[in-house]
Amino acid sequence: MNSIALLGLRKRVVNKISNFFIVRRRLCSHTFDGNNGFDCIEEPLRKIVSDFDSTLDERFNLNDYSSCDQKPFSLRKGFLESVKLDAKRALEVLRQDGPGLDARLILEELSIRPSGILVREVLFGILKSINSENKTRCAKLAYKFFVWCSQQEDYRHTANAYHLIMNIYAECEEFRALWRLVDEMIEKGYPATARTFNVLVRTCGEAGLAKTLVERFIKSKNFSYRPFKHSYNAILHCFLVLNQYKLIEWVYEQMLLDGFSSDVLTYNIVMYAKYRLGKVDQFHILLDEMGRNGFSPDFHTFNILLHALGKGDKPLAALNLLNHMRETGIEPTVLHFTTLIDGLSRAGNLDACKYFFDEMTKNGCVPDVVAYTVMITGYVVAGELEKAREMFQEMLSKEQVPNVFTYNSMIRGLCMAGKFDEALSMFKEMDRKGCSPNSVVYITLVNCLRNAGRVADAREVIRQMMETGKYAHLLSRFKGFKM
Repeated sequence: MNSIALLGLRKRVVNKISNFFIVRRRLCSHTFDGNNGFDCIEEPLRKIVSDFDSTLDERFNLNDYSSCDQKPFSLRKGFLESVKLDAKRALEVLRQDGPGLDARLILEELSIRPSGILVREVLFGILKSINSENKTRCAKLAYKFFVWCSQQEDYRHTANAYHLIMNIYAECEEFRALWRLVDEMIEKGYPATARTFNVLVRTCGEAGLAKTLVERFIKSKNFSYRPFKHSYNAILHCFLVLNQYKLIEWVYEQMLLDGFSSDVLTYNIVMYAKYRLGKVDQFHILLDEMGRNGFSPDFHTFNILLHALGKGDKPLAALNLLNHMRETGIEPTVLHFTTLIDGLSRAGNLDACKYFFDEMTKNGCVPDVVAYTVMITGYVVAGELEKAREMFQEMLSKEQVPNVFTYNSMIRGLCMAGKFDEALSMFKEMDRKGCSPNSVVYITLVNCLRNAGRVADAREVIRQMMETGKYAHLLSRFKGFKM
């Protein structure tokens, strides 16, 4: 059966790629335990950048002045320096707060005027200072400052200020206080946005509580996201970021029950969730539904489909799909080919991997470090070290610079083949070329050396690891290697 018919795709020219997405490619460590993850190639939906800001690593910089203060002011030279100085003074006073010194009185005496920018600077400073030992104190100081500011004349907190103190409460594990703050925020007329929702979901822990939260927000009249006509895409996106794939399914069902229609963004998120849940057999239902509602697969839809076909070891269907993409006006990119090759590699079909790698080049796509690393990793997993070496050398000849994941795959392959001296040499080469080993590289090399009885070499690698000051937490994994 023709793969296109099987997938239920509708032929419709797509002249413009959806502007809901910015593709970010990220090669993670390719595990050797049969992991069926898709994240080693890209996160096609997890890094969505759209008109709503649902990220919690909020851009607390001083470049966005539009929502900081309630009245206009002139950004004269030196204004930011003055605000930063006031924020520094406020933080110093707050850190001295305690018996015998009331920070609020000192702030009054210093004539510090609250503003959106000042509040954001101070709260962000507190957020950055939180550690395991000062959580309770940081939460109290943040609240004291937050309340003091709200009592000052001509100042009113913004929604951004509420979100920031919510993040502080979340980091300090003051969950009851966080929920009280949400109620206060809504009572004062601030809308619950995607950012609000994301903060709360992150603190929910178990999925059951998250589901209750979603139900509460869906039923709330205050819960609406602009510019979307409804809030469901924002909810789906939040759960995508949090890997809550079952909740994505549930929210999507609620969305349909409430009579809301989907768009391409919705279908891509749900399809990705189905993939992660191992429900590829349900793709045809979503694709048929897309067609009935007048939507065609876009750049990202095809990417998910290609990986699923690769993982299912269906190279002929994948070839047909690539041809269909061209017919609909979407030219396959390096990303599409690499995604397909990764799926085929996981299925163990290295001949098909090499075929599509060559096809990528024939189609004018220049393989990048990610594409080469996927091929190298596939050969290493299959125990074909020589082919991995050849691909590594070809990569260098094409002036593609190996990254930490490329080196990790090669080091693993050399260790598997008992070539420990070469593995150690490549480990040193990484450092010489400015590519710092990550935790996976250290774990790979130490474990392989230990299993081979090369205790002295393993200890030397651990010593170098400790000198970096980054991976002390890994020592517990290296039992018997006390330094």
